[in-house]
Amino acid sequence: MARKEEKKEVRKGGFFSHWVVRNLLGALAVVVVLIAGAIIFLNIVTKHNQELIVPDLSNLTIEEASAVAEQAQMRIDVTDSVFVRRMKRGAVYRQNPVPGSKVKSGRRIALTINAVNAKEITMPNLIGYSTRQAKVELLSRGLVLGKLIYVQDMATNNVLRQLRGFKEIEPGTMVESGTVINLVVGLNSTDNVTFVPYLGGLRNMSAVEAVHDHSLNVGELVFDETVKDYEDSLNAVVYKQMPEPCDTISVSMGETVDLYLTLDPTRVPVRETKIVVKEKEE
Repeated sequence: MARKEEKKEVRKGGFFSHWVVRNLLGALAVVVVLIAGAIIFLNIVTKHNQELIVPDLSNLTIEEASAVAEQAQMRIDVTDSVFVRRMKRGAVYRQNPVPGSKVKSGRRIALTINAVNAKEITMPNLIGYSTRQAKVELLSRGLVLGKLIYVQDMATNNVLRQLRGFKEIEPGTMVESGTVINLVVGLNSTDNVTFVPYLGGLRNMSAVEAVHDHSLNVGELVFDETVKDYEDSLNAVVYKQMPEPCDTISVSMGETVDLYLTLDPTRVPVRETKIVVKEKEE
């Protein structure tokens, strides 16, 4: 009898009037509200779709970089340092994320700065080395090969003296990393010529090394309008050289080669190469 009356009440009030249905709907509503609230909260905290552009902090001091970053709603962290001789000391050398990247507000920008003090290096003894061996030794110690100064001697490309500027530097002397070392090397009168290599498309430092490897010196480095700063100069490639490359005409060792560099690869001319096929000897 009671069940019949309950069924009559359900039919009379409808499906949604049943207490079980009402509880389920109430629980569902609470879940929907919680999910919607969580989405709104996350959007506020993470600033969804509110991306900022990372500013270029290169070559700025830490104080300047901090001010620019703060204005862009970001922060900075100095995480590393290098020593670049031709760059302002204490200035920003590299940053991560790179300029132009899109990030959220409050993002930290990791900075690599140019060290205020250079690392001290012990000057090696290069006397008696070949120019190639001396170059490898200098590079391994963070020093830079400058000019090759040729003088008459029985052994071509044999290091006779080592100079900082125009003054002799003794082995064991403490010098800053990045110091340029000039070498006085021998030149035999019967073995004193080389040829100018093709340098087109080589990056700055690779081109300089190739010039030295052919017992020549780098003259002028001429950068076009695409090169804006020191880092650009390192990435620039050779599009022209004077004198022009020639593997059939000899030049005297120690001659200079002027390099013209760009960041525009379309300026590098396509060089025609000749393939010579030698016939087999009978």
